[in-house]
Amino acid sequence: MKLKTLSLSLLIAAGLSAPLAAHAADKPVLEVWTMSLSPKFDGYFKELVAKYNAQHPNVEVKWTDYPWDVIQAKFTAAVGAGKPPALVNLNVPWTYDYQQQNLIQPLDGLIDKGQYVTGALKDVTFNGKVYAFPHYNGANVIAYNAALFKKAGLDPNKPPKSFDEELAYAKQIKAKTGVAGFAPTLGPTKIEALLMQNGLDVVKDGKPAFNSPAHVAFVKKLADAYKAGALLKDNLFAQDNFQVAMAAYNGGRLAMLESTPTTLTRVRDEAPKLYRDTRVAPAPLGPTGIAAGGWMFNFAVARNVDKALLPEVGKFGNYLTNADNQLAFAKLAGTLPTARKAALDPHFQKVSGNAGAAELAVGIAAANLDKTRTLFLSVKNADTLSARLSAAVEKAVTGRQDAKQALDEAAAYWSGKL
Repeated sequence: MKLKTLSLSLLIAAGLSAPLAAHAADKPVLEVWTMSLSPKFDGYFKELVAKYNAQHPNVEVKWTDYPWDVIQAKFTAAVGAGKPPALVNLNVPWTYDYQQQNLIQPLDGLIDKGQYVTGALKDVTFNGKVYAFPHYNGANVIAYNAALFKKAGLDPNKPPKSFDEELAYAKQIKAKTGVAGFAPTLGPTKIEALLMQNGLDVVKDGKPAFNSPAHVAFVKKLADAYKAGALLKDNLFAQDNFQVAMAAYNGGRLAMLESTPTTLTRVRDEAPKLYRDTRVAPAPLGPTGIAAGGWMFNFAVARNVDKALLPEVGKFGNYLTNADNQLAFAKLAGTLPTARKAALDPHFQKVSGNAGAAELAVGIAAANLDKTRTLFLSVKNADTLSARLSAAVEKAVTGRQDAKQALDEAAAYWSGKL
């Protein structure tokens, strides 16, 4: 599973030097691995660990950070060698994969579930058991060009409330201004999340479910918007069309940009005049009631961590991800917390009267954290299957193939792989 591009990537990895070995004075050492947080967050983690060690002299916590493209190999090797870290930093798809492979263990007896928002716990709950301590998250907002809305005859005070409205607004904007309205995520590893967020199953009872009449109708709506020029065509079916959409919005060639709040800082810095005319609103929840844009990072515990150390691992995991520490990290990183008390902090809830779009966006996104989920394809060969589905959607949306036929062919391919 490939890692989604974010304003921040969180990955950890470390060497295989007996992470849980006893200290010279028989003091247990708990190694905590994070990913791609060094050197930017060296001060934060060093201070956090030093404070914990001072308050808990019976244990020594050691922090190690590795690049995101190293951590998985390091972790699986460490588990295989019987020398796993106490806590390993993962994204939700990796957490799902590792629990499927029995490389991590459920934490129901260790985790303080009450301190996290509902959506975050659901992201790391599989088969009724919680497999990780939630850490930081993202949630989408819609940034939109108020001047283009007015020119198109749309009320800037009435942003779209659903995906259908986004498409309708996009078509009206294109017809009245000549500017593309919207850039949905239709590429590999993205298309399935869009379908799921809109209440359309991708897999059901172990079989592909995306060639139903409802799915065909959804794809036909996309095709209609595409034909009208309402969708930004640049990289529309690429795995990541964010950078292109970002540049198009800043250049006045896109009316609505759906992304995380940190995106607005780029608009502010790269297109200050446009920024003054930019409004923000929550991303539509859709029929599922799920807020789009979640991509949560968490801390999991390897299946073969010394059982005698699990109480200490649990204590530190709850400490590492408690409200105070999450709030401090969110302020530094520009991310959103998963600790409920942190999300209610004035930093997210009280915005000054002269706040710009970037500040407003943080509060808007934080208000949806309970509803924010990480949507991904939880099957084997996910990347290959998603690429095939995206290719079918591309053929249908661009008019190169009938929607039903394209989805049927992709479903047949999936059936041979699932």
